[in-house]
Amino acid sequence: MSRGRVGLFATCLVDLWRPSVGFAALELLERAGYAVEVPPAQTCCGQPAWNAGDRADAADLARRTVALFEPYDWVVVPSGSCAGMLRVHYPHLLADDPAWAARARALAARVHELVSFLVRVAGLERIEGRLPCRVTYHDSCSGLRELGIREEPRRLLAGIEGLTLVEMARPDECCGFGGTFCVKYPEISARMVDEKASDIEATGAELVLAGDLGCLLNIAGRLRRRGSRVAVRHVAEVLAGRLDVPPIGGDG
Repeated sequence: MSRGRVGLFATCLVDLWRPSVGFAALELLERAGYAVEVPPAQTCCGQPAWNAGDRADAADLARRTVALFEPYDWVVVPSGSCAGMLRVHYPHLLADDPAWAARARALAARVHELVSFLVRVAGLERIEGRLPCRVTYHDSCSGLRELGIREEPRRLLAGIEGLTLVEMARPDECCGFGGTFCVKYPEISARMVDEKASDIEATGAELVLAGDLGCLLNIAGRLRRRGSRVAVRHVAEVLAGRLDVPPIGGDG
């Protein structure tokens, strides 16, 4: 018997750059006992417009997303930044719209980042798996600071047989991506991700994980340009055992 209906918000980056993360999220949720649907009409959450100060377009996308995901018991997102947009920013974005303010708040209360949902809502303490590998973990800014996610991915990774988690000196330091930040301030962004890459390499890890694909693409690009041998993956791919696709940045 299903534990409830989950609407999976796949995100633009997962859809366009790394579909394997979406399939991994779907598998993890179904394993946990949920009926999962991926509404085909979903689009961008509006975060790029919101960050750029385009409140009107961001609000239009928010209304579309709210209406599309209202039928579900929960909305789960394999991204801290997009989950933060739906959960934290939608209520503020639509606060002055009498027809949508309450609907935005109601949806926001049911929105969760993927790994947070698996631990806090589904109650998972362990996910079976095996990966003999030395791993480090990057805490994305949105996941950590907006949603308070830190221990959840580490708790589930601890159950993976053979996996050794080695913390960076500064796992919570920004990688420099920041959505439009890396476009507006490329020199600052490049310096930040270079420092992040050094921190990753200093751990001696073979693999770096995170829960936000934007961060992972940025980190993978810098590591690759440095000639680093550290591989990059989304945490959902490891938890689901979906390692049949090349690491991020290593597929062409």
